[in-house]
Amino acid sequence: MPVFYTPLPRNIRMGLANLSGSVFANNRTRDSCDFRDNSDKADNEVVAHLPLQMLMYFNIYFFPFWWLSEVVMLELKFPLLPAYYQALLVTGVVLLTIFEILRIYLGYVGNLEEKVPELAGFWLLTFFFQLPILLFFVTDEGILIAPLERAVHAVYLLFLLAETLASFLALRNMSRKLTLQFHLRQFAEVQSLYPMDVAHAFANSSYGRSVLPMPTAEDVRAGN
Repeated sequence: MPVFYTPLPRNIRMGLANLSGSVFANNRTRDSCDFRDNSDKADNEVVAHLPLQMLMYFNIYFFPFWWLSEVVMLELKFPLLPAYYQALLVTGVVLLTIFEILRIYLGYVGNLEEKVPELAGFWLLTFFFQLPILLFFVTDEGILIAPLERAVHAVYLLFLLAETLASFLALRNMSRKLTLQFHLRQFAEVQSLYPMDVAHAFANSSYGRSVLPMPTAEDVRAGN
C-alpha cells in the first residue's frame, strides 16, 4: 500500500480527530463485554470504505470535464453578466478547483490509510464548502445557467451528495474501530499489571454468573 503524505498540520489533525471521535464514535458501556471476543477483529478488520473509494475514483475523471465545461460556458456568457456575478462566478470556480484537489487528496489518504482526521477534513470540505458553492451555481438564475451547465452541475451534485453520505459512514466505522482499539489497549495494560486478578474477575462473567468473590465450602463449614 502506498504511503501518502498528509498536508494537515498536527494541531488541525488533533482537532479533527477529537471532532470525529465525539461525533461519529458510538461509545456504549455494553460494548465493554465484547472486548475479549473482538480483540482480533479490531486489529485485523479493514474499514476502508469501498463505495467511497469508487466515488472518488470516478469523480477524479469527471471533474476535468466539469471544469472545462464551466470555463467554456463562463467565457461565452461573461460579457452578459453584471460585474458582481462575474466576480462571484470566477471566485466560485477558483475555490471549487482548489478545494476539489485538496478534498480528493484527503479522501484518498483518509480512506486508504484509515486516518480519521484526513477523512474528517474530506467530509467537512465536501459538506461546508463544495456543496454550498455548487448549489449557488445550480439555483441562482441570475448567472444565466446554460443547459450544459445544468447537466454537469447535476452530475457533480450527485457525486458530492453520495460522497458526503459514504464518508459519514466510513468515519463512523473508523471511529468505532479506533475507540475499540483504545479500550482494548487499556484492558491489556490492566491485565499486564494484574494478570491473575483480571483473569479471575472475567472468568465467570461470560456465563452470566456473578464476578464477586464467593465463599468456599471449607469457609461455610467453618462458619457453621
